[in-house]
Amino acid sequence: MSMTRQERDALLVRYRDGAAEFAAAVAGVTAAELDAHPIEGEWSIREIAHHVADSELTSAVRLRRLIAEDNAAIEGYDERTFTDRLHAPERSIGSSLEAAAAARASTLSILECLTDEEWTRTGTHSESGAYGVERWLQIYAAHPSEHADQVRRVLETVRGGAG
Repeated sequence: MSMTRQERDALLVRYRDGAAEFAAAVAGVTAAELDAHPIEGEWSIREIAHHVADSELTSAVRLRRLIAEDNAAIEGYDERTFTDRLHAPERSIGSSLEAAAAARASTLSILECLTDEEWTRTGTHSESGAYGVERWLQIYAAHPSEHADQVRRVLETVRGGAG
């Protein structure tokens, strides 16, 4: 079922604001806090920041493929492997925050131009099957906000606000 224009517009606002929300969550984080692993199974804040950039860059290409290619084949990727193999613990998060914000800004400019027909374009995701532009927006509108919440949980634990 197709989403209404109001639902789409609300998601576009969330998409537009996502990178800034994530950047605000990591603002003022100390070097020690960046690399702490206080919650079993959770990434460090540094790893989360690099994952957000990897995801934003990947999602930007996915959207472009959905719009530009007929029946686009969208490949899944192992986000843990990206984090592990792309030297996340050794890299500053500054360029990743900038990359995430730039990918979002550029992609938003595309989203704002889409016709009603383009909003219905679909492809196939290698892991989840049928995958369209609207589903893409539902997923990625919330992604940085979800990770901002994750950063706040890590910080609360590191700073002694939780068990």
